Amino acid sequence: MTDAGLRHGRASLGLSFGVQGVAFALLVTRIPAIQDQYGISDGLLPVFLAAVPILAGAGSVATEKVVARVRPSVVLRWAQPLVLLALLGVGAGREMWHVAVALGVFGLAVGVLDASMNMLGVSLQRAYGRSIMTGIHAAYSLGGIAGATLAWAGARWELSLLASYLPVVAVLLPAALIGSRWYTEGKGPEGKEAGAGAGAGGALSFKLLLPLCLIMTFAYIGDSTVSNWSAKYLQDVLGSSEQVATVPYNVYMVTTLLGRTVGDLGVRRFGAVAVVRGGSLLAAGGFAVVAVAPGAWVGMLGFTMLGFGLCVIVPQTFAAAGRMFPGNSDAAVARLNIFNYVGFLVGSPLVGALGDAWSYRGAMLVPMVLVLATLVYARAFGPETARYGGGHERPRTADVG
Repeated sequence: MTDAGLRHGRASLGLSFGVQGVAFALLVTRIPAIQDQYGISDGLLPVFLAAVPILAGAGSVATEKVVARVRPSVVLRWAQPLVLLALLGVGAGREMWHVAVALGVFGLAVGVLDASMNMLGVSLQRAYGRSIMTGIHAAYSLGGIAGATLAWAGARWELSLLASYLPVVAVLLPAALIGSRWYTEGKGPEGKEAGAGAGAGGALSFKLLLPLCLIMTFAYIGDSTVSNWSAKYLQDVLGSSEQVATVPYNVYMVTTLLGRTVGDLGVRRFGAVAVVRGGSLLAAGGFAVVAVAPGAWVGMLGFTMLGFGLCVIVPQTFAAAGRMFPGNSDAAVARLNIFNYVGFLVGSPLVGALGDAWSYRGAMLVPMVLVLATLVYARAFGPETARYGGGHERPRTADVG
């Protein structure tokens, strides 16, 4: 595989991550508008919201089976347009069953998309011979910021969902299809392309994968806590204004982008184990600051620490699964990806229930403890020095940008 081919593959995969960040942000940040358009009651809304990650988990399970016969790049090429069309369907419908079908398709396609994107990322990192996964995930953060900004503009100008979504899909759909021409899969341990048939090599042990599954769950419990509760926490607990309460999530997204942009440099210099440990300690410190903050601005500092700390854990967890099962990395990534949605499902209701029954300050200590538990399993991220870090072995494609 040529260096130019790897660079093109990395850029096209980054585009896919960015497009997915835009699409997901446009969906989740316009939930109140979706509820109003379809007349979804407050009691029924959690059912719709829970259905998306549950179906995404099912999509991830299905992807493990599909990529045994079809290359992940082919799966990704068709999953991404389906996600965008489902998003458009959410905006275009009028009846309750319309949104139910559109969200169902969105959830299944997102599971397939997330799994196949990370399969390609793991195989590309193997081909590069050094850490690139965190930087690829930075494109998702950038897309999320862009999508949230577009959603804010749509709400500010009182645009309908269809008017908000249609121009975005009209631009991103052809861009994703064109970019998919350069998807590249790295070589497996025997030099064959990852993808179809790659799952046949190497036994996948769930017992060995379990520590990474727990870490993925803990990370997404922390992420969903910030996504769903930061605004309410600042306004109701720390007494901020409604305008200030919208800032923490934006700050969190920006710090996630910044941290992921430089995260691979840290992995190459210090190793994945040290970077994940450092990120876990920083994230736990962020939750602690939020829990004891006397006012809104100190709380904002805590959410800033959370962004820098949590941002490295997820991409490095996928990368670790690829190293752990080099002959069966596609299946390992597909199974690990399920716990992304487990954490998303558990995090928000867990914090809400504890906040109502106890206190929201106390509730912030639970994701803090869970993130700290990552330290117990940090060895699952190594040994990576001989492959990606420390300079002890010359990467196979050291001159690739």
